[in-house]
Amino acid sequence: MSTTTNLTRAEARERSDHLHVSEYLVRLDLSAAPEPARTTFPTTTTVRFTTTAPATFLDFLGEVRSVVVNGRTVEPVHDGARVRLTGLAVDGSENEVTVGGEGRYSRTGEGLHRFTDPVDGATYLYTQYEPADSRRVFATFEQPDLKASYTFEVLAPAAWEVLSNQVPVEVEDLPAAGAQAADGRRPSHGARPALRRWTFAPTARMSSYLTAVVAGPYHRVTGRWSAPLPDGGTLEVPLGVLCRASLAEHLDADRILEVTRQGLDFFHDAFAFPYPWGKYDQVFVPEYNLGAMENPGCVTFTESYVFRSAATRAQYQARANTILHEMAHMWFGDLVTPRWWDDLWLKESFADYMGAHASVAATEFTDAWVAFAHRRKAWAYAQDQLPTTHPIVADIPDLEAAKQNFDGITYAKGAAVLKQLVAYVGTEAFFAGARAYFQRHRWSATTLGDLLAALEGASGRDLAAWSRVWLETAGTPVLTAELTPHSDQIANLVVTQEGADPVTGQAVLRPHRLAVGLYSLTDAADSSAGGAAPVLRRTHRLEADVTGDRTELAEAAGLPVPDLVLVNDDDLTYAKVRLDPASLATARRHLGALADALPRSLVWSALWNATRDGLLPAADYLGLVLRHGPGETDTAVLAGLTANARTAVEHYLPATRRPAGRDEQAAGAWERLLAADPGSDVQLVWARALAAAGAVAPSAAPRLRAVLAGEVSGLPLGPELRWSLWQSLAAVGAATQAELDGELVRDATADGATQHLAALHAVPDPGVKAAAWEQLLTPGALTNDHVDATLTGFAQSLHRELTAPYTERYFAALRGMWADHSIEIADRLVRGLYPAHQDAEPDRDPADHPVVRRTTGWLDAEPDAPAALRRLVVEARDHLLRALRAQLASEPG
Repeated sequence: MSTTTNLTRAEARERSDHLHVSEYLVRLDLSAAPEPARTTFPTTTTVRFTTTAPATFLDFLGEVRSVVVNGRTVEPVHDGARVRLTGLAVDGSENEVTVGGEGRYSRTGEGLHRFTDPVDGATYLYTQYEPADSRRVFATFEQPDLKASYTFEVLAPAAWEVLSNQVPVEVEDLPAAGAQAADGRRPSHGARPALRRWTFAPTARMSSYLTAVVAGPYHRVTGRWSAPLPDGGTLEVPLGVLCRASLAEHLDADRILEVTRQGLDFFHDAFAFPYPWGKYDQVFVPEYNLGAMENPGCVTFTESYVFRSAATRAQYQARANTILHEMAHMWFGDLVTPRWWDDLWLKESFADYMGAHASVAATEFTDAWVAFAHRRKAWAYAQDQLPTTHPIVADIPDLEAAKQNFDGITYAKGAAVLKQLVAYVGTEAFFAGARAYFQRHRWSATTLGDLLAALEGASGRDLAAWSRVWLETAGTPVLTAELTPHSDQIANLVVTQEGADPVTGQAVLRPHRLAVGLYSLTDAADSSAGGAAPVLRRTHRLEADVTGDRTELAEAAGLPVPDLVLVNDDDLTYAKVRLDPASLATARRHLGALADALPRSLVWSALWNATRDGLLPAADYLGLVLRHGPGETDTAVLAGLTANARTAVEHYLPATRRPAGRDEQAAGAWERLLAADPGSDVQLVWARALAAAGAVAPSAAPRLRAVLAGEVSGLPLGPELRWSLWQSLAAVGAATQAELDGELVRDATADGATQHLAALHAVPDPGVKAAAWEQLLTPGALTNDHVDATLTGFAQSLHRELTAPYTERYFAALRGMWADHSIEIADRLVRGLYPAHQDAEPDRDPADHPVVRRTTGWLDAEPDAPAALRRLVVEARDHLLRALRAQLASEPG
């Protein structure tokens, strides 16, 4: 990323000090999009603004053909990223600037992405801009606080659906240029389809990164939602659910619309601010880099939420959570927007919290906090323990840093801290503060202080101290119970807290409003002897404010000594929990006996954090998953456990024990697959676990083939599972190219082609690795999805010896990766090609491991490397160090 491409916060502030932007008119000519040879599209932007400075710049990553300033045609001054504007009126009158040029169709999911469906040859377009890629499509002031009204005018094939943030107000048919091609598909012999021009209604004031255009022969399902207004009227909102035509048979639009209406009902009441964007379209788009994006009135989602294969309840819950997350953004982020990316959390933490909260309050997924505790918070804990961790309110000096901060702290830690804030101030005060925030700052951009003022006004609490320790410091608190018994009663129960900000090194002891659960075994007869299985039930719940390094729970004195003490029961705060020795012993023997899903999830979380920290041997964690996993009823948790077990085996298990661990994992998954109820979600999770385990266990190949042959009763064999099985067979050298090609014939879809590519590159052959390396490092050779597929095949854990020769080539290529690829693709390459699969040496300090030393050497030798690149390398080194330390801690003796 060049200097002028990487807009800094200081530059953005200076531009904001001078400018007020009123409106844009953006004209896009997408009429030639179905023609593969056309790599660019005409784009014209007219922007109106006032300024107090005679010169400024527009952002545009394309080719500039013309610039008109206040009616005067001027010679374009464009460095590839910025269009310089001079001679502007500074007397308060409005300036009008028109920039004409060519934008480039994207293959990386950044800007205007173009996709050709291999099923029917149809072309599909969609935009994706966050944080700063609208400048790839039109000339704009690319920063979130310079809001304006946008009018889009799009020329495209007449048979297409064309969408933007607002409804079209005029649709004009134009004569065909040559013979018509049906449905906007790729024309033959130079023919052009009939064309149509869509002009959309002006938007309310919004940020450029939130604008959207979607175009192509999308399949559409419509609906409506309505709600009463305070003035006695009715708010009517048209709904749309869209996907590619070739996916239409898999689109469960009714179920999506049901969650949509439930969410709109909830937010309409909870926020007391009517839905502000007119319509609500939700489009599932191909080759998407994100889970979803909150474009007002035109939300885009990854196609992986259109389930082509059998899906578990946990997958439907995750999709509902994402739908509600993006819907919350219509207020948090769209109506009120962070002024700069330092306050990215103002929208993402809130939306992440609201996704789970609204799921529980408004949908069938009343257990959404269980998945949050197990999946989202695990992401936060891992991110927050890296040397690159940062406060929730981060220091974001430029756009490169902004791109890196869409991470587990901004999303999941922020959401967990908001859950703690809700416990601290009360649910009603929290929502009252949100309502005041929307009313006071609608259509504008805000900072942390604006939000705190609204919450303080509603709750009556001074949140300055709370903000300092929770939002403005980094690091994960560690909470542990210390129980002193007296006979069979509790003499003393203390919650200890450890905490330090790893950025500053200062001790930080945060205030926690939390619950401590006391659990005892009941009906503990030996089930193997025919008696009832033991059950761990909560006998007492102690709510307390933990504020220092030691907090005594006085009300515990005299209660019966429990079998398990669970700090942070109900998951009200954000902290790693260490189980005391007696509770750990109980968990080892009776974890599956916990009757409720949430406390089970919290205990599993404590065990996984202990494994990552080298306190629980990796082999023990695998054994616990195989022992207690079959009793797990929440498939989101079960899927997470099996994934964690794979990580434990591949990264945290010593090399000498890894082959046996791989076989144990695969054999255990097979046994549990056969024992599961036919057709159940649990059966499907264990089948997926077996398929993944088979990629590193050659002994499992016959079992994978048995699954493919349909020998497991009741198991749905959709394309997702089939490809996973074939990829694992390929990785252990047990699949031929003819077989993989045959599977592609069976699943001749875009996803099939992507999965086929992953399988081909998973073959354990030096020539295959070499070809994959060359493709990955060739700019523009692969689409974003195909980059991921090739990385997956290349970086197989079983192929450590095959990929070892690329270690030095990796470090030599790092600067080129960053310079030659877009930041999205460069990020994937830096992460995915890092030589992460390494073995600890018993007599060597992990810091002295050859790959760790080489990484440190690169960092020392490249002090001027872009900060975002250095961050990725630092994080990769830390993950490796953690793995090597855990391997050493897991060595016998």
